[in-house]
Amino acid sequence: MEKLKTTYFCQHCGAQYSKWQGKCNACQEWNTIVEEVIQKQTPWQATDNGAGGLITNKPRQLTAIPYEEKGRILCKDQEFNRVLGGGIVQGSLVLIGGEPGIGKSTLLLQIALSLSDKKVLYVSGEESERQIKMRAARMEQKSKNCYILNETSIHNIFQQVTQLQPTVLIIDSIQTLHTTYVESAVGSIAQIRTCTTALIRYAKSTGTPVFLIGHITKEGTLAGPKVLEHMVDTVLQFEGDRHLTYRILRTIKNRFGSTAELGIYEMQGNGLREVANPSEILISQREDNLSGIAIGASLEGNRPLLIEIQALVSPATYGTPQRSATGFDVKRLNMLLAVLEKRASFRLAVQDIFLNIAGGLKVEDPTLDLAVCLAIVSSFKDVSIPQHSCFAAEVGLGGEVRGGNRIESRIAEAEKLGFQEIFISKYSQKGMHKRDFSINIKPFARLDEVIRHLL
Repeated sequence: MEKLKTTYFCQHCGAQYSKWQGKCNACQEWNTIVEEVIQKQTPWQATDNGAGGLITNKPRQLTAIPYEEKGRILCKDQEFNRVLGGGIVQGSLVLIGGEPGIGKSTLLLQIALSLSDKKVLYVSGEESERQIKMRAARMEQKSKNCYILNETSIHNIFQQVTQLQPTVLIIDSIQTLHTTYVESAVGSIAQIRTCTTALIRYAKSTGTPVFLIGHITKEGTLAGPKVLEHMVDTVLQFEGDRHLTYRILRTIKNRFGSTAELGIYEMQGNGLREVANPSEILISQREDNLSGIAIGASLEGNRPLLIEIQALVSPATYGTPQRSATGFDVKRLNMLLAVLEKRASFRLAVQDIFLNIAGGLKVEDPTLDLAVCLAIVSSFKDVSIPQHSCFAAEVGLGGEVRGGNRIESRIAEAEKLGFQEIFISKYSQKGMHKRDFSINIKPFARLDEVIRHLL
């Protein structure tokens, strides 16, 4: 009997070792190295293209390689097209990750049904055909070109793919696939890497786009080796609170487009509904003027968003004052509080301060600094900010109001939503193209000047 060959893999980053050790030298994690059976030496490992054919590659001159630009596959879902950079690139490998129950399978099944003029193969290793049929019935969409395959063996999948020759291939999920050439457990580092390599060879050789659904760990990162994210062309993160209806599809990596794009969906009983104007759902409709609320003009990729900033300031009763932020960087919040204390003379050291970004968004745009500061001051003084006002400026450590990029897009979005005035940095006017805005643009140079003007 042939002796099995084993090696040791880090379950966090995929680094390989000849013997066990407690700490991974690559990612500095402890107790993540596990012994696994390595892949057998077979002809398929070196020469099989994953679909059963043998290939031999030879070097070619760059000028001798024929090039014909192929158009992208456009979905009916405009949010999905935007996140991918303008549609599905032929021969690309897209990895979609997210928490359990967030709607990854629903999103890709919806995309498969919407491509009614394309032949789509949806391979599921987690759900039965009847379960997928039940979800498709709730979506109220029908497509005669959508095929369902319940299989986990990568070899059986390639046999069906060779016969069907689909235009788009969807795998749900990559952690459930296995190959007989690797004797490790399903979901191990070796299994995931081998199956993904075979899918990459298939996608590049046939020009078929492949979508992979990936599980995530308890830390929120994609399960499997870190090299998995380097192997694929695009990595999308599907995030949101399962207790809320809104979902965000964010681009983490994209070889064919911008990595700053995002798509917003609303989870309904019949599937995911794309939100064309997210600013309307991120701003709550309220009748009374409430203190501690300010509207900031943010920018996500090429899309301007108006976001509601909510702040609550109350005297600290027990021990050390609390600093809590949901959807906003706590370190940046502490910096802005120090600026308010030093430059605007607000005594916030003995106050509990809570900050929330409405709608469940996580933002990193520094141009929201002015809106955050005004929301905190409004709650501290219990004076409301006019509902027709919004803010788009960064706050520096000296208390100066700094400009942001693409300020005209933010102003146009605020004008479209009916705001009457927007507060910006006076230094932002230098690069602005002169055009007629119906909204009143108010430039300021210092934070204390804005506070005195409003409150």
